[in-house]
Amino acid sequence: MIIVRMSRRAWWIIGVIAVAIAAGLTLWLVPWGGEASGYETAPVQYGDITQTVTSSGTLNPVKIVNVGAQVSGIVKTINVDFNSRVKAGEVLLTLDPTLFKAQMAQSRANLHAAEANQLLALANQQREQEMFRQHYVSRSDLDQVIAERKAADAQVELAKAQLEQSETNLAYTVIHSPIDGVIINRVVDVGQTVAASFQTPTLFQIGQDLKKMQIDATVDEADIGTIKTGEEASFTVDAYPGSQFAGIVTQVRLNPTVVQNVVTYDVVIAVDNPDERLLPGMTAYVGIVVNRHQHVLVVPNSALRVSFGSSGSSSPVEGPNRGAVYVLTPDGPRRTPVAVGISDNRRTEISGGEVKAGDQVVVGLARVDKAGNSRSMLQAH
Repeated sequence: MIIVRMSRRAWWIIGVIAVAIAAGLTLWLVPWGGEASGYETAPVQYGDITQTVTSSGTLNPVKIVNVGAQVSGIVKTINVDFNSRVKAGEVLLTLDPTLFKAQMAQSRANLHAAEANQLLALANQQREQEMFRQHYVSRSDLDQVIAERKAADAQVELAKAQLEQSETNLAYTVIHSPIDGVIINRVVDVGQTVAASFQTPTLFQIGQDLKKMQIDATVDEADIGTIKTGEEASFTVDAYPGSQFAGIVTQVRLNPTVVQNVVTYDVVIAVDNPDERLLPGMTAYVGIVVNRHQHVLVVPNSALRVSFGSSGSSSPVEGPNRGAVYVLTPDGPRRTPVAVGISDNRRTEISGGEVKAGDQVVVGLARVDKAGNSRSMLQAH
């Protein structure tokens, strides 16, 4: 074993260093200027408190109609553009009708031929019936002629249907607006070929009325149980950072959306847009009012998170509906259990407990100098 012997001088140096460290800690904990530890407090007071569920969503017209083409062809004319206001029945676009006119002419010719064959078959039937009455032909010959006449009738009906189809296809080359509204999107140009072989291609998107819009907000499953139709909502958009808009919840859709095991629901919020400032596709940051209490005791949320433990750190509220605050008394902070109500993320309702309006509750620690100025040191979060 090695024994290290130190001189008196070495011990004296170590002592000086220890005293200096202690002095430094003292100066750090209690700065010069006569400062002393104090408490940062806030009063318990009556107030109105509103609980909201926050979400985000997209602004859309209440009704969007995708206008397509039921026949294929080359775009000949376009009568509207983006943002054009249209009326129901107004012509939006026409396709080249040349091919469809030729098909209609062919169908009409086929009808004329079928009608001629029908007349011939009817005349043959009448002759055969007269000859049958005079016993010049057999019954089987008459039946054969009657069958030919019925086949001719069927050919006439078929030719009429084909002509009607050709006329309809020709009419489909003119695209009309199905509703009154505004052209939100146009996806074709003159000369472009429209192919409607497998599915109807979209040519235009029309918003019915931009003065009435809706927000399709995404709400987490943990909050969806508190949202009901008819509840008020407010929202902001990035385009107007200083403005707040209002809406009403009109529908909570039952179809869930699951993305990476996160379940959300679509909440529809009706919005009035009389000046049409709000545009389709804008992102809305929504707050839905789910509860509102008036003239109740409230405290800052930080008061419920203050705790004076051995380390001086804050601790969470005890239980979902219980908590505790520290009421400042002449003898110092006194821990007081309370029952908590709703919260607006800044303040919390005190629904029960031995606190009253005017009590000062501790929300943190502060340094107070000789002049009485307070400097916050610890603020519960």
